[in-house]
Amino acid sequence: MSKRDTPVVHAPGESGVGNESRAARIVRDQEKILGAAAARRASLVAWVCLFIVWVVWGSTYLFIKIGVETMPPLLMAAARNLVAGLAMFPLAVFPARPRGALRRLLPSSLVPRAWGGSGGKSTVQSAPRPFGSPGRRRPTRAEWLGCAIVGILLLVANGVVGVGEKTVPSGLAALLIATVPLWLLGIDAVLNHARLGLAPLAGLALGLAGVALLSGLGESSHGISAVGVVIILGAAAMWALGTIMARRVTIPSSPALASGMQLLCGGAVLLVLAAASGEFSALRLAEVSARSWLALAYLIVVGSIVAFSAYGIAVRALPTATVATYAYVNPVIAVLLGTLILNERLTPVMIGGGVLIVGAVVLVVRRSPPAH
Repeated sequence: MSKRDTPVVHAPGESGVGNESRAARIVRDQEKILGAAAARRASLVAWVCLFIVWVVWGSTYLFIKIGVETMPPLLMAAARNLVAGLAMFPLAVFPARPRGALRRLLPSSLVPRAWGGSGGKSTVQSAPRPFGSPGRRRPTRAEWLGCAIVGILLLVANGVVGVGEKTVPSGLAALLIATVPLWLLGIDAVLNHARLGLAPLAGLALGLAGVALLSGLGESSHGISAVGVVIILGAAAMWALGTIMARRVTIPSSPALASGMQLLCGGAVLLVLAAASGEFSALRLAEVSARSWLALAYLIVVGSIVAFSAYGIAVRALPTATVATYAYVNPVIAVLLGTLILNERLTPVMIGGGVLIVGAVVLVVRRSPPAH
């Protein structure tokens, strides 16, 4: 038998099938390593984003207080929402692929659908909606109506907070707004005739006790108005109703597009309310302080655009109960900032009422986390 005819004996693992199996194992191992690294990176990014939500949303009360020192509150809120809406809406309607460090930083599971493009990893695509050219999305009439309802309730509530903060400290305002999950629970129970468990009922009782304690501050002589307290509680109820309506009306599936439309609708109504209340004639641009302008810029860029984007990433990657911690972290941040920066008085009564409200929110949120 010639050498040419001699059969070749492969060592174990050296056959074609063996090589393919070993290559497949190597690929799988590499995919596991890359997947674990991507998961760790996603978790880190998500926690950073949640921290941003904690601090930024907690700080907005401070900057609203600074802004309304020399700006009419409804007009300031209208400017904040309209400018933020004009920035976000075109980016959502005319999506562009994310580039640079942000694209490399976010795993594909966290990249918004509109960012996918031809170079995106995600194969999930939204339903095609022609709007001149590929990639553009035209909101429907029903979506505009839904966003108008939600945006008016949520953002007019924000403007009303500014009205209340003319006579109420920023920390107290944040504690009163922290009752939103309690309003959510109560309104939802009334609309849906839902039976409340022991923990939610205990949360409602604690929250009512805390509100009663804080509302008593309006009778003090420290410049805190009972009317201001009632106005802010009304804003909390409006925000809760807007949150519930967001589940019942038609809104775009894209969070960025929905937010941009809500900002535009809410800002337009706030502009009308500001005109009706005479705030245009009361505005003196020369008398607006530099710190009020800076506060408005912070609320537009950081408070509305950055924090919203951070919330969108956090809510995609973290458990809902974890993200919902903003509901009771925000008021704590707001009280600390108001005390440290604006020298707002932190009385034992305020501490007691705040502890009751935050405890109530913890009970309610842990059982049924609020939607933002």
